[in-house]
Amino acid sequence: MPTKPNTEAGADSLAAVLCNVDAARTYRAGLEGTVALIPTMGALHDGHLEHIRVCRGLADHVLVSIFVNPTQFTQGEDYQRYPRSLEVDIRKCAEAGATGVFTPNAEELYPPGQLDIEIDSPALTGGLEGRDRPGHFQGVCRVVVKLLNILQPDIVSFGRKDYQQLRVVQAVVADLMMPVRVIEVPTVREADGLAMSSRNVRLDAEQRRRGLGLYKALMAAKRLVEQDGETDPKAVEQAMCAVLQSHQVEIGYAAVRHPQTLSELECVEPALTGGVVALVAGDVGAVRLIDNMLLGSGDR
Repeated sequence: MPTKPNTEAGADSLAAVLCNVDAARTYRAGLEGTVALIPTMGALHDGHLEHIRVCRGLADHVLVSIFVNPTQFTQGEDYQRYPRSLEVDIRKCAEAGATGVFTPNAEELYPPGQLDIEIDSPALTGGLEGRDRPGHFQGVCRVVVKLLNILQPDIVSFGRKDYQQLRVVQAVVADLMMPVRVIEVPTVREADGLAMSSRNVRLDAEQRRRGLGLYKALMAAKRLVEQDGETDPKAVEQAMCAVLQSHQVEIGYAAVRHPQTLSELECVEPALTGGVVALVAGDVGAVRLIDNMLLGSGDR
């Protein structure tokens, strides 16, 4: 098994493209200065590239992992259909100024015959995506801890677009006392408000118009809370559901929650909780979309 970085076509301006764990450990040990890691599943878009831009301002080296993680896909989900464009992704990383890319295969991170373990933060993973996708966050936590152990970054970035995932990772890192700083990068949107997602490429023109219902539902919640002073979370959630239904989105959930604990609220009082978070999810055809927005915090 090679222990040196492997360089592939399209990666000329990258210091390394690392295809296995031994190569990644060796490469990381030789880096001087601070290191930021951006975990991705590939099919990179401008949202991912914003992570690279942010991390370049925070660390001496920026590593991007590209790995479609099988353990976070639940039964019946789209693991095989998840978009994959490794060569294009490597080129995008190079053009955006990343230092290196880690591209292991499943056998590297999940060696055959090795016993499974489970890492979880049950208070955060029981509802929302965790309810609809049982086992999803356990798979996320498992692969994130693996990546952090292999690459030993000083900083790791996660997008606010996957809000529940962000809070789960923050909790795991804090509780396991891992020496890494988790930074959150705001959601990057298309001009019309649709949150950028690797899954968007699977939407046809009509589905994309329907998918915009998630953003419009969040904007309806924003108006109710910030302009109308609505304090009843059920009223806000019902308004979001009405918008999703009008766009023919099969609703997964439309919820208003505490921004840190994701617990249910009896009353929407942004001044007391540092804002609230509205979260929506739904299926458009065979594609699941999620989005969220902070309300009453002065942030979007």
